[in-house]
Order: sequence, then C-alpha cells, then structure tokens
Amino acid sequence: MMGGIIFVVVILGLIGFVVSIYNSLVQLRNRVKNAWSQIDVQLKRRHDLIPNLVETAKGYMKHERETLTAITDARSRAMGAEGVGAAAKAEGQLSGALSKFMLVVENYPDLKANTNFLALQEELTSTENKLAFSRQSYNDEVLFLNNKIEMFPSNILAGMFNFTKEEFFEIEDASEKAVPKVQFSS
Repeated sequence: MMGGIIFVVVILGLIGFVVSIYNSLVQLRNRVKNAWSQIDVQLKRRHDLIPNLVETAKGYMKHERETLTAITDARSRAMGAEGVGAAAKAEGQLSGALSKFMLVVENYPDLKANTNFLALQEELTSTENKLAFSRQSYNDEVLFLNNKIEMFPSNILAGMFNFTKEEFFEIEDASEKAVPKVQFSS
C-alpha cells in the first residue's frame, strides 16, 4: 500500500514538473511574440513619420533628390521585409539612409528652422529611442527562450513539443556598429 502511494506521488510530481516546464516554454514564446509586436509598433510609427519628413524637406532640398529617393526606397524595403533577419537588415539600411539624410539637412538652415520639420525630427528621434529599447527587450526575451530550449531538462520537452529557437534582431550593417567620429574643427 505504501509503495503504491509513493509511486502515485512520484508520477504526480513528474507530471507537475513536465507541466511546469511546458508552461514556462509557452510563456517565454509568448513573451518573444509580444516583444516583436512592440518592435513592430515602433517600426510602423517610424515608417509613418518618414514620408512626412521627406515631404517637408522636399521644398528645401531641391538638389538632394537622390538622398530623398534612397530614404523612400529603404522605407519600402523595410515595410516589405518578412521575418526578423530580413527586417533587421532592411531596418539597418533605412537607418543608414536616415543618418545620411540628417547629415545633408545640416546644409539647409531654413529647413532646420522649420517648425514642422523640427517637430517631425523630434518625433523620429523619440521613435528611434523607443525602437532601440524595444529591440533590446526583444533580444532579452529571445535569449531567455533560447536558453530554456537549449538547457537540460527543458531541452527534452522543447524538442518533444516542437519549440524552436528564435532569431535575434541584430545589426548586420558594420557602419551602424561603428562609433561615430566626432571632430571639432577650429
């Protein structure tokens, strides 16, 4: 009789252990999806701001059509990107085009003083900051999930229930990783 009770307790303990690991894997997978949704919201906001910024600049920057076209093209590629890797690459290209655009803006004092442009620039800066935070949060969640999928004993259950590792949102463009050069000329 006592052996039967011990057997039932051990089986219930194992079932509880399996359920606990499974539920933590589901929770982590959902947290990764939520973190990606937060990135997606910020990317949409960024994509919505860019046409307004470009349109405001067009009147001032008649000789910079190539720069404006590069931003528009990069935005289109970014909006059409599917998957984390493709999105990271396309967003990196868009960031590069925006950086170049902001450098060119320095040559147009009237544009820099335009209140609409300044407001849009501030919104874009705010969005870039939120996007950076969202990327960090996403990568943290991916790290937790991937660790759980790879570590024993949860790796056994992860394999049994088809949990797969997620891709990090990484910067592939070497120019984005480079430290900006600051030079004060006299």
